[in-house]
Parts: sequence; structure tokens; C-alpha cells
Amino acid sequence: MDETSYLTAGGVRVRRAAEPFDEAELDEITRQVQLRPGGVLSSGMEYPGRYSRWHLAYLDPPVQIVARGRRISATALNQRGEVLLPVIAAAMRRAAGPQTASTGAAGRASAAGETDSHVEVLIAESDEVFTEEERSKRPTVFSALREIIAAFRPEPGGHPGESPDTHLGLYGAFGYDLAFQFEPVRQRLERDAAVTGGGGRDLVLHVPDQVWVVDRKRETATRFSYDFETQDGSTAGLARSGESAGRRAGADDSAPEEPVPARRSLPADPAPGTYARVVEQAREKFARGDLFEVVPSQTFYARCPSPAAFFERLRRRNPAPYEFFLNLGEQEYLVGASPEMYVRVTGDRVETCPIAGTIARGADAIGDAAQIRALLTSPKEESELTMCTDVDRNDKSRICVPGSIKVIGRRQIELYSRLIHTVDHVEGRLRPGFDALDAFLTHMWAVTVTGAPKNWAMQFIEDHESAPRRWYGGAVGMIGFDGGMNTGLTLRTAHITGGVAAVRVGATLLFDSDPDEEERETALKARALLETLAEAIPESAQSAGTAATGESSGRERAGNPALPGDGLRVLLVDHQDSFVHTLAGYFAEQGAEVSTLRAGFDLALLDEFGPDLVVLSPGPGRPADFECDKLLSALDERELPAFGVCLGLQAMVEHAGGSLGLLDTPVHGKPGSVRVLGGALLAGLPGEFTGARYHSLHARPEQVTGGFEVTAVTPDGVVMAIEDPARGRWAVQFHPESILTAGGRAGHQVIGNVLLLCRERSDHSRSRRH
Repeated sequence: MDETSYLTAGGVRVRRAAEPFDEAELDEITRQVQLRPGGVLSSGMEYPGRYSRWHLAYLDPPVQIVARGRRISATALNQRGEVLLPVIAAAMRRAAGPQTASTGAAGRASAAGETDSHVEVLIAESDEVFTEEERSKRPTVFSALREIIAAFRPEPGGHPGESPDTHLGLYGAFGYDLAFQFEPVRQRLERDAAVTGGGGRDLVLHVPDQVWVVDRKRETATRFSYDFETQDGSTAGLARSGESAGRRAGADDSAPEEPVPARRSLPADPAPGTYARVVEQAREKFARGDLFEVVPSQTFYARCPSPAAFFERLRRRNPAPYEFFLNLGEQEYLVGASPEMYVRVTGDRVETCPIAGTIARGADAIGDAAQIRALLTSPKEESELTMCTDVDRNDKSRICVPGSIKVIGRRQIELYSRLIHTVDHVEGRLRPGFDALDAFLTHMWAVTVTGAPKNWAMQFIEDHESAPRRWYGGAVGMIGFDGGMNTGLTLRTAHITGGVAAVRVGATLLFDSDPDEEERETALKARALLETLAEAIPESAQSAGTAATGESSGRERAGNPALPGDGLRVLLVDHQDSFVHTLAGYFAEQGAEVSTLRAGFDLALLDEFGPDLVVLSPGPGRPADFECDKLLSALDERELPAFGVCLGLQAMVEHAGGSLGLLDTPVHGKPGSVRVLGGALLAGLPGEFTGARYHSLHARPEQVTGGFEVTAVTPDGVVMAIEDPARGRWAVQFHPESILTAGGRAGHQVIGNVLLLCRERSDHSRSRRH
């Protein structure tokens, strides 16, 4: 066990013990956080320079700090908290001023008999004028937090063995309405605690005395246990569980209890078109110049009988840089997997990673690449992020050294379970006299959840949303007593009260936003959480892993129709091609039995193999180099159907009496647009799709003869598909097996169609014979 000790600026002696622990303990801690105050925070993403993977948890914190409007209170949740409370109370009273210390919360607490376990102060508004550069110094509930942090800040230098601590601090959640202590927004929505749940709290923070930390980069798992010695006593020897004060009146939200099952009906989800109408109203504001962008939200609902189980499933299904599960007491939980940093401070370095620009994931990596290309080439999506980053840089300019604010990452791609985002990475250096809290406050709240100009955007949100945001759009995370900070935006989050989860989502709107598309985006963002909530709570490890990854252990056959190639034998002729085995694999995926022979084999083998379909592969050179005409004649004699790819199409054109030409510029490994003109070979594909081109030889429609119909061409008239169903001949110039043809599984569709056409021909031949 590693032990260290240091003195804080407020005269608190902190003794810390660090020892390794079994990472499996975190599973039990997560289950306990469902029953007792605490939290689990983690990162499931590895983006070098921005995010690394880690996991942290705490349980039974000795002190809880709560703000309701301008009133802020601290409650000792156990005997250990009673030791710390006098230091915290003194700090809060310093922030509130002398009137509170003499007649305010202290007197009120005394009347309630709670002076040992509870203190509350009011931070009054000030008539003093603060410049915008110093707005974060304005008296608010954060003034009390600033004093608390100062009291627990490690003294510099000190005795040998003393050192700062990066894990001790304030952990919890910051609500959206805290911004109204800085921004003059006219409130229209009712803030009734009975309606909003959680007692209308704007801030819930914990001071832990035991923190479990897993650093996956260093491959360490360490439990940090703290004891505190103040002038009023010491925590040494006192139990670390929620006993004593946490069981007395005034601290009910600390009592362990099972989550309340949802007995009421779920609130209705937004009616279709509701969000689209808000988009139209926002576009009117954009047209008048009142707004540049705005981020309104809407809420969806689902049942959640077990927040802990939901959190574990969400982490598996939707890894994110800010994963969190917080028990805020009063039967209120936050479970989220947020993609966006709010503010991170290390030393004097301030970082943010604004996200704007969103598109749905593709079906696979190839689909993702196409979506990324569409996202990066969209002027609208680029404008979203540009405006967000410009506002973010402006926020930093209040408190950062001039010239230190830099965009160190521009339009970087981040992939999540359902969505792809573009992300900027912005940093600045704090000016002397400003700290992490100033950085936190000057960004309140991030432009990516409000809009710009920020105050007008927040007024639009207040005027057009149907209920207060509560925690959505605020922040979760940790403010360290050492001056550091790591917080994420409260996005992709379920706010759970009484067994019902509210999932709030928004979209960044600009003048050129499409109302229906923006409404679909909000539904897509909500889907990752709603689908996870809909999963059955009992799950085996195997089924959990399948649900988490979306993968199956094999082809699902039960209830599925027979595959197009089931029972068919395919002979694939290899023209010394580099893609032939991938092509063979496509046929095998469709159920066909595939055998491959190099071109030039004894044609008598056609009778020995007895194939239902012969496939002529791509290849270098010309058809004559492989005596393709000879092979096709042998197939004609046997009335065997054939399918050609690239060189195979060229061979069929020449065999039928047509001719070929050379492109001015070869197209090797290039995507090409394929326009479908008709026929059956490309049935089920869009009228225009992307296909992979690897050729210089080509045919134009006028060069194709002998009964073939040209059924697809490029925009400049190069033949891409031909068909002669009477003779059982089909061919494509593009490569169906290439990754460039994988969008929408177009290549697989072509192969499936070939096999179906072959089967239909075979069935027809049998019926004629009988």
C-alpha cells in the first residue's frame, strides 16, 4: 500500500492510501450505486490527443452539495461527513457574506436541529457591475464552490511526502438552469419540482472519500482511500458506509433503496412534425438575423426499472468518451454516453471539443466511408461546426492568454454506434487570476447545445421547448481540488425518475436546415438509448455481447427463405485475376458451391464438373490472351449459362460479333457511376449507383451486337452491363466484388440476381423436358 499525506489551504490534513484492486469490483460498485449515493464515470473511446480509455467509481460519499436556484446546501451523509462539514460550511458562508453566517442558513439549520449534518446559504445577486471578461467572478452558487475548492486545494511545497492529488474533488452533475445566474433569459416554462422531478435541483455534487480508478492506458487499477483531519476531528477509524447522519431527518436522499418501478403511464412522445415546425420557426429567426444557429430539443420516454443494468448495456452498445451513471438521491439518476467534452483543464491548459456535423452510420465500413465523404463535403455541416468553433474560441477569449487559443484539430471524424460526427479540438492557456471554474463558467453552456448568439439562442429554446431542460445541455464530471477539471456535456442521457427515463435530444439548426431531416436526426440520436432501454433486463453474457456489438455468431437460417445459390454448382474460370477468390466468396455467401479453375483447362472438364453456371472472371490483357472465344463456344454447345465480369463481359461482346475500344485514360480502382437502363440482372438496385472500375478496354452500346441488350452504362456511355436471357448470358463491366461496389450491398445484389436468373432458367429447362 502506498500512503501519502498533504495539507490543504483550509488547514485540512489529507491522508491518502493507494492500493491495487481487482477490476471486477467495479461491477458490484455499479450495482450498489443504484441503491446508494455515488457514481460511475468512464471513457470507452481512444482518440489520440483527445480521449483515452479509463474507468472510475465512488460510493457512499461523506458529503453531498445541492443547489436550488441561488440556494446551495451541504449535507453530511455519514459520520465522516460530519467531520468535513464545518470546513465546507465555513467556505460556503464566506461566499454568501457575513449576513448569512449570522442570521441566514446557520440560524435556520439551528432551528431545525441539523447544525451537525446540514448547512444552507443563499448567494444573493450583486449590484456590482462586472465586465464580460470577469463575468465568471459574479456572485452565484459557483462562488460557494470556489471557496470549497480553495479550502481543499493542496498547499504548494510543504513537507516531504506531501503531494497534490488528481482524484479528490467534486463529482456530479450541473443543470442547464445554472446559466440563468449569468444570462438574463426570460423564463416561460414552469419550474415546478413536482413536475420536473428531483426536487428542482440545479446542481448535485459529491465529495468522495474513496475512489476506484482504472487507467487502461497504463493498465493499472488503484483504489484511493482518504482520511481527513480538521480542527474539529478526524475521519480515521470511522466507517465508510452511509450510516449515522445519512439516516437522520434532513438527509433522506442518502438512504439506500431500490429504484421505484414505474406505475404511471409513460408520457407521450412528440407528435410527428412537432420538431419540424420548430425548425421552420427557427428559420424565420435566421432570415431576420436574430440567430445564426440554434439547438432546440425534444424528449422521448421509456421505462427503466434498473438504471445500473441500463448503464452497463449502454456502455457496451454505445461506447463514448463520457459514460456516466450517477445516483443523485431522491430517486433520481442520470445514465449517459455523451460524445462531447464540455471543458477539460490541466494546469493552465483549457480544452474543448465542439461537435457539429452529423450523419447516420453506414451498414458497414464501406458504407461508413461513403457517409464520411458526404459529411465532409457538405457545406451545411461544415458551417455548423465553423460557427460552433468560432463561438467556442470567443468563450475562451474572455479568460485565456491572447494568442494562445488555437484550433489543434479540425473536422476530425468520430464514429459512434448510430452516428458519425465531425469534431474540432480547441485549446487555450488561462490568464493569471483565472482557474478551472472560470473556464467552466465562461463556456456556459456550450454553443453546441444552445446556439449563437448564445443569449438569443437560449431565449429561443426557452420559448419553443415544451419543458425545462433540467440536466440536458448541462455537464457531468469532476472538478478537482488540485485545480484540474474533466467534464462532459450532458448529451445522449437518460434522466430517470420513478422508473421512467426521459431521453432528450436536439439538432443544430441553420437557415439551410431541412425540417424533416432535422426531426429524423433527433430520432436517430435518441435511438441508441431507447433501443438499449427496450432490451430485456435479464441477459446472459453471450446474448449481452451479441446485443452490444450487433454481430451474430453465424448466418440466421431459421425462418429465412433459401438462399439464391442453394443447391447450385458454380465453375469460376480464373483469368489470372487478383480478385477471383473474393468473387468466389460472394457466390458462396449466396449458398452456391464454387469450384475455381485457371483458364486454359481441358474443356472436357465442363462435362465432369457439370456446373449450373460458369463465371468468367476479370483479368489482365484481352480476351484472346485466354482463348475466351473457345470457352464460350464450348458453353454454347452445352447450353450452359454464363456470367462475365470485366474481361468476361469483353469476351462475350467479342464472341457475339461486337468490338472493343480503349479508354483515353485507364480507370483502375476508381469509383464509377452506373446508370441502370433495364433488364433483370440489376433488379433491386437504385437507378444509379456506384460501381468499381478496373479497365481500359471497353465497349459502347453501338459496339454490342448478337442479341445482347445493354442494360447499364456510365454517364459518358461506356457499357456497364449486358444481358441475353435467351442464351443465358449476363455480364457486368464493373467489379461487384470490390469494396467500391459495396455500398448498399450492391455487389451482393448482383450476384444474388445472377443465381436467381440461373435457377429460373434451369427450372424452365426441366419443365420443358418433362
